[in-house]
Amino acid sequence: MKIQNRARICLCVSAAIMAIALIMSLCGFGINYGIDFAGGLNIQYNMGSAFEQADVETALKNQGISEYAISTSGEAGSIVQIRVPTLSDEAEIQNLQNGLEAELSAKYTAMDTATATASYVGPIAGKVLVRNAILSVVLAAALMLVYIAIRFDLASGLAAVIGLVHDVLIMLSFMVILRSFVQMNSSFIAAMLTIVGYSINNTIVIFDRIRENKKKTPETDRTAIAAASVKECLGRTINTTLTTLVTIVALYVLGVDTIREFSLPIIVGILSGVYSANMINGYVWAALEEKLAKKAK
Repeated sequence: MKIQNRARICLCVSAAIMAIALIMSLCGFGINYGIDFAGGLNIQYNMGSAFEQADVETALKNQGISEYAISTSGEAGSIVQIRVPTLSDEAEIQNLQNGLEAELSAKYTAMDTATATASYVGPIAGKVLVRNAILSVVLAAALMLVYIAIRFDLASGLAAVIGLVHDVLIMLSFMVILRSFVQMNSSFIAAMLTIVGYSINNTIVIFDRIRENKKKTPETDRTAIAAASVKECLGRTINTTLTTLVTIVALYVLGVDTIREFSLPIIVGILSGVYSANMINGYVWAALEEKLAKKAK
């Protein structure tokens, strides 16, 4: 099988993943927005010691709350964070707090109700987060395009930005596909921006090797140069990726819910970045280079 055909197959696989996510979104099964985007109530209590999550769930159900998310933090898991997406009225919020504190403090006598915090996040704040995230990615892509075009060539800059957009779209697609396991909160924005930097780093390393090989053998077919450069960088890519993945996977397996919301998109983004850098970006560069060369002639 020719290298060009392999690159096309990889692009088709990515397109299929994005198409599945798009179809799910059109059918009403889109991204599972968390409280940071959809809006809602966030309550935090210091229980004074380790507690049973089932007790908190029972207390919430006794208050008539059916939709909620519970996470723990602090030493020995003594801090509980409760997210309720359906409340916004101040009276309802106060009644919920009073009911929870009365029921939970009866069982957990060390529970600290004096320092409890309750904050409401409106959907407008979520819109601002989304807008800022999009602007950040667009600005980063534009600046990277300019830098890589100056540092390498225009084809490299365009190929790198295409790979960058590919990785972001794959992360968003998996947020749709894995909507039952993860919510999109502000931590996803941090994960997405982290992957933007991580992905472009892999691509730059390969493009640097492409530039060196191009100087050594300027008459060689561009696709062959890309394939040779990817192969030469493969050992470095595998080592750095595995080192990073071991840490992130450990965080996902051992971490609390809030850590998992951050680490799962990171895992998807790392795999997508390695995939695009090694299987797509170099061959996109070769195709663009050939087209630009034909236009120049």
